[in-house]
Amino acid sequence: MAKINLRVNGTSRTLDADPQMPLLYALRNDLELKGPRFGCGKGQCGACSVLVDGAVVRSCVTPMSTVKGRAVTTLEGLGSSAKPSVVQAAFIEEQAAQCGYCINGMVMAATALLKSNPQPSETQIREALATHLCRCGTHTRIVKAVQRASGQQTA
Repeated sequence: MAKINLRVNGTSRTLDADPQMPLLYALRNDLELKGPRFGCGKGQCGACSVLVDGAVVRSCVTPMSTVKGRAVTTLEGLGSSAKPSVVQAAFIEEQAAQCGYCINGMVMAATALLKSNPQPSETQIREALATHLCRCGTHTRIVKAVQRASGQQTA
């Protein structure tokens, strides 16, 4: 066990954790954040995605030792039900979630994309989300939500 300092959703946190423990476990179990989901456990589905220093990271395969002193943002850190982020609001408006399991990863990836490219093309949106699995088939609504968040679609 080691003391690991990190910044989660803007708040400094110190966790007593095994340095090799996946970040996802600390977020869900120790900090009780439920946005990142356990999906495949191999970093392949994207359900566990968070932002680390603004970049999309699969938290199920990210050891705690690699986030020491870094800024971690989860879905909860983007906005709230009362005041959702632009991306979260767009996903709600487009009804982009069906079962909701993949949406955490999709929102996190879309947030990172729009930060680096505020006006992505549809191809760029699809490429940014390509490694995030959605078994419900809401891909069209997810792409529309990202377009809405970027201001490219309004109705």
